[in-house]
Amino acid sequence: MKLSINKSRVLWWLVSSAIILAGVIAMAISWQNPQIRAPLRPSLDFVGGTRLQFERDCSKPGNCDKPIDINVVREVARAQGLADSSIQVVTDRETKKENGVLIRTKDLDAGKRSQLEQAISEKIGTFDPRKNQIDTVGPTLGRELFNSGLVALLVSFAGITIYLAFRFKLDYAVFAIVALLHDVLITVGIFSMMGLVFGTEVDSLFIVALLTIVGFSVNDTVVIYDRIREILAENTSRPIDEVVDDAVNQTLTRSINTTFSTLLTLFAIFLFGGETIKNFALALIIGFAAGAYSSIFIASTLLTLWRERNARVKVDKNQEPIES
Repeated sequence: MKLSINKSRVLWWLVSSAIILAGVIAMAISWQNPQIRAPLRPSLDFVGGTRLQFERDCSKPGNCDKPIDINVVREVARAQGLADSSIQVVTDRETKKENGVLIRTKDLDAGKRSQLEQAISEKIGTFDPRKNQIDTVGPTLGRELFNSGLVALLVSFAGITIYLAFRFKLDYAVFAIVALLHDVLITVGIFSMMGLVFGTEVDSLFIVALLTIVGFSVNDTVVIYDRIREILAENTSRPIDEVVDDAVNQTLTRSINTTFSTLLTLFAIFLFGGETIKNFALALIIGFAAGAYSSIFIASTLLTLWRERNARVKVDKNQEPIES
């Protein structure tokens, strides 16, 4: 069965546009959220401050019988002068029940951390000191991490553009970058939505994931573009939409197999790899899936549209009457 991607290219563009638009709306809402103030919910890596996670000791009789009331925790934080803190109820790894609280707030010294822990434990139950987690990051380091990650992402885009412009042509490079932006925006947008709904945070590993997605996605695009160039070299008069469809069909099995085998590994990491890299694996799953989609349905069809319009312009110029 031959896949004719150019016949339904408007549909592919609409699907991508809808997902990206939803992500942009989520980012705008996140920016206006007083607890986030950013397109994505940033972790301690970027904003600096103190991250506290307390889990109740369920070995004590009656200590975990009642569910945690997050409003009670917020009242305690407000009484401690920490009203602007981000507070979430978290799941205990052993019992799989919501027996812990995660608090991200401004930088606290040891005395204030102990005071806050004591005040909260008096309201919701005694905490297990073996499960308590405390992290502190300065705001300067957070800004440096963000700036370095952003520069790395921009440099990667510039390098890819130069490479593709030399290896192929400038229009190939432009639409490959459009496809990469598509993958990044979809990944960022979905994480923005998850930040609003589930409180998912992004850390420095998220920047690493975006860079990995860019590299993986452009690889698929280059394979398709290389096949397009080979077919055009064999028959320069053939319609570009047929050339692109043939190139996609000839490389489709390879693209699907490569993406599927990679996703299997990433799902295994996501399910069994531990909490610290779970969001990293999830970002790669979303980005790699988006990359496979964009290489086939976005980069290729945009190149087709551009070449068709250029061909029509040349025909129109050749058909202009010569003035006597």
